[in-house]
Amino acid sequence: MSEPQGSEGTTQRLPVLEKATEPDTTPPSPPPVLAGGHEGRFWSPRRVPAAVAALLLLALAGLFLYDIAAVRAEQPAMRWRRELATQLAERPLDDTWVLVGAGIAAALGVWLIVLAATPGLRGLLTMRRTHTDVRAGLHREAAALVLRDRAVEVAGVQSVRVRLGRAKADVSAVSHFRELDDVRADLDATLTEAIRGLGLARPPALSLQVRRPGKKG
Repeated sequence: MSEPQGSEGTTQRLPVLEKATEPDTTPPSPPPVLAGGHEGRFWSPRRVPAAVAALLLLALAGLFLYDIAAVRAEQPAMRWRRELATQLAERPLDDTWVLVGAGIAAALGVWLIVLAATPGLRGLLTMRRTHTDVRAGLHREAAALVLRDRAVEVAGVQSVRVRLGRAKADVSAVSHFRELDDVRADLDATLTEAIRGLGLARPPALSLQVRRPGKKG
């Protein structure tokens, strides 16, 4: 007997049609901003004033301790301490030098209290926090440079000067063509968007001035 032709006992694999995937054109969502809590300023360590105050106090305490130890050892007290004690005992409270010394001491005390109670780092702007364990800041010079670069891209703007504070952004632009109202409207929209894009925790208010260039000569 002969086997029928074409029966090889093999199985052919059928091609698999895969559905073509279209690229996702959805723009990425911005990072979430954590709600609640006040984003305070960065605190300066102020190492130099603290080191100077500590060294002065240490030197003064060491000098007094040495003089007291010398007196305990039946040695005469230092001349400056005897003179200081005499002056403090004889001079009245309304004496000029007493008032000057008290004023200097009070000014130094107020200065140290202000340094201890204020955060400092005024040139660093706090950014919105998107992660609980990460804090970010932006230097005012860099933020002002971003605003200036965005402003000069507006048609009709010849030059721009930006002064960025913690609460207000003062922008002064010079326009050499186009209507000033049109340039001002474009600048207002562009800079408002740029300020929002900086991601600051407390965006500064925009103060905008547009003028024509001055006449030469």
